[in-house]
Amino acid sequence: MLDITKNNTETDTKILLDTFFKTFDSFSEEEKSRFSGAWDFLLKKTEGLTRACGLPYYLHPLRVASLLAQANFDIDSVISGLLHSIFEVEGVSEDEVKALFGETVFKIVRDTSKITGMKINATTIQQADSIRKMLFAMIDDVRVILVKLADRLDRMRNLKSIEEKKQRLVSSEVIDIWAPLADRLGMQAIKSELEDLSLKYSNPDVFQQIKAIVAQKKDERAAYLEKAVAAIYKSAEKIGIKVSISSRAKHFYSIYKKMQKRNVPASSLYDLLALRVICETNAECYTLIGIVHGLWKPMDGRFKDYIAMPKANGYQSLHTTVVCEGKPLEIQIRTREMHNMAEHGVASHWLYKKGMNHDKVDVASLGIFNQLQELKNEDLSNETFFAELKNELLGDEIYVFTPKGDVISLPQGSNAIDFAYHVHSAVGEKIVGAKADGKIIPITQELKNTQIIEIITNPQAHPTENQLKVVHTSKARQRIHSWLLTNDPTFVDKEALAQREKALDAQNERSRAIQEEKRKRRSSKGMNPELAEKSQFTGKIIVENTKNVAYNLAGCCNPQPGEPIVGYTNKKGLRIHKATCLTFQRIQNIENRMVNVEWEKR
Repeated sequence: MLDITKNNTETDTKILLDTFFKTFDSFSEEEKSRFSGAWDFLLKKTEGLTRACGLPYYLHPLRVASLLAQANFDIDSVISGLLHSIFEVEGVSEDEVKALFGETVFKIVRDTSKITGMKINATTIQQADSIRKMLFAMIDDVRVILVKLADRLDRMRNLKSIEEKKQRLVSSEVIDIWAPLADRLGMQAIKSELEDLSLKYSNPDVFQQIKAIVAQKKDERAAYLEKAVAAIYKSAEKIGIKVSISSRAKHFYSIYKKMQKRNVPASSLYDLLALRVICETNAECYTLIGIVHGLWKPMDGRFKDYIAMPKANGYQSLHTTVVCEGKPLEIQIRTREMHNMAEHGVASHWLYKKGMNHDKVDVASLGIFNQLQELKNEDLSNETFFAELKNELLGDEIYVFTPKGDVISLPQGSNAIDFAYHVHSAVGEKIVGAKADGKIIPITQELKNTQIIEIITNPQAHPTENQLKVVHTSKARQRIHSWLLTNDPTFVDKEALAQREKALDAQNERSRAIQEEKRKRRSSKGMNPELAEKSQFTGKIIVENTKNVAYNLAGCCNPQPGEPIVGYTNKKGLRIHKATCLTFQRIQNIENRMVNVEWEKR
């Protein structure tokens, strides 16, 4: 890793640049020239500036750029890492950065600054997940997230220089947002380090306890693992499979979560050790799992096949836990490509391509974006590439801010009325206007990702039938519908009427079917069907289950006993039509005046 000194002289900054290029020697001359120009720009704009810790301002950006270079990202990513906080510096304009370093670097730096300026309030797991999704919604280029992850990682590595209270706040944000985000992108190495560093500052006592336990009997543990490694090597060699095996203690945060889950101290945990076996093909992975289970007894329920069923972030591997010399030993088996994906996620595309041809990779030429995309062997334009990614991660939701910085998740197509009811029913009932990013918008206008929404209310306002027609969320629809039923005497519940008509039609249909069946039976017995049908009824009509109600039979259709009928009220009282009567069907707003009627049976 690049050694960054604490000195701040012109000579030392030149040494730092030379050391950077010696450490990361795969850049072309043209790329070196671009990076040097960005370095000179950073030094000029931040001359004399220091961080809260007293160190020169430019050291953190250089470390971020180094992390990205170490991960073999493209030159645009590395330069963006170097300039990721340049818009915080007074006197730096967007036009200047765009002119000097190009559209791609400008957009990455601009969007990174946007994220840096966010108020992140995550008090629940659901809210934290909404923030992670919203981060993808607000960017056009996934490298923004990668730059921000490098920034967070470097800040966590150097967190000891800030006050303890702030250490805990930063650690909480990293564990809620940034570590799961790295996991979502399949970047396990960064995720694990972020988690361990967060634990170090959020719960230092537990961290030191776990560290001490892991350090205990180091030599004994090494001897134990060496025996296990030697046994696998020997068995694999017998059948002609070449493997690479590494051993390690589990990450501290992983141990901490096991302690919480099992409610025991770290000293009571035995499965703290793991082996990783790397081979060449999927078939070899399955052969090796057989070898391992032949050497040691597998523990029940601890075998996982993530090759056949990859995790959502593209992770693939075989996991098993065996009992070796009386102790649980976790073993992971995967191919080199799977390992590359597991450790680096998104970055694996740069690493894999460069490993194949030793050349830099143009992001626009990437054909796949790990298993998340499931877009194998396709050439996608840069625009399509990231559009596909965002669709995969975001689905059919949008993520908008409250003025306080809270993130609200809504269905795509939602408007300010939906937003207001999501905040609180009382806010929804009094909405009269809305602002998006400080500008007045129609309350029916579809909201967009990352807008800051402010609701304007009036104590005299109330829900309307028009609002009911335009909302997208069930909560808003139910609340408005309930208010109108209770408070608006002119409101016609068309939904209920439609259901009622549907039920009435179904009832009439059943009645017709029954009558038809009876008619057929009487006909087969030699009876006159029409006379038999009429003979079942008194010729009188029952209204809303009540007898002796005054009514008039419509002359236009002259309904006969037994025929399906409908009734409605008019100025002259209750009028009865055949259900099939065209005159009845042409009456306007008839659904508001209908009543239930039926022929009285003998």
